[in-house]
Amino acid sequence: MNAKNRRIFEVLAQRYPDAHCELLHETPFQLLISTVLSAQTTDVQVNKVMPAVYERLPDAKAWLSLSLGEIEETIKSIGLYKSKARHIYALVRMLLEEWGGEVPRTLEELTKLPGVGRKTANVVLANAYGVPSIAVDTHVFRLANRIGIAHEKNVAKTEAALQKALDPDLWIQAHHLLIFHGRALCTARSPKCDLCPIRDDCDYDKSQRALARAALRQKAKKSKEPSPRVPSREKGRP
Repeated sequence: MNAKNRRIFEVLAQRYPDAHCELLHETPFQLLISTVLSAQTTDVQVNKVMPAVYERLPDAKAWLSLSLGEIEETIKSIGLYKSKARHIYALVRMLLEEWGGEVPRTLEELTKLPGVGRKTANVVLANAYGVPSIAVDTHVFRLANRIGIAHEKNVAKTEAALQKALDPDLWIQAHHLLIFHGRALCTARSPKCDLCPIRDDCDYDKSQRALARAALRQKAKKSKEPSPRVPSREKGRP
């Protein structure tokens, strides 16, 4: 792990000392379901709905009693609830049939479950089981490549680049720190670079400052150029 990356995460850890998984859960199963539900919606919305749901449906066996329509009704205030309900309906059955209702502890097994991709699997592994993993969501993908920790065009390659660039004992926390920073300052549109504590190590900020300097030089150059002469009208002509 190079000095620049170490410095970046040391500064972010100071800025966001409470960075953590914000999906409310008490068990690996609840985290799995909430992570599936959080796709293309916010953790805030999932947290508004699911704690009360988990009080009456705490585990896979309880969810097995629900029909597809009942699952849809239960999660209907969450975005894309119809497709997510189908995933959960199938996921619960597979979980009970193949793992006795226990959430698997490997990436390969987790990604066999309906609706569970690498990001969801890595969230569960990291936050339920403490397995060093980097879940690459939209924030992590954007920030890793914007800052310059990675230089990739897709999620899978970004995950691999982060694993190579960072020490394994930092992987879990790096995910949380990048998410918190992405929400607070390094937003998708109009990032607040002037307030950023890592701007001196950020490739994006360096490029923006270079563009600004180039624009100023171009403006100064134009201001020194003589104004084009306007031909005078011939005497006696309008």
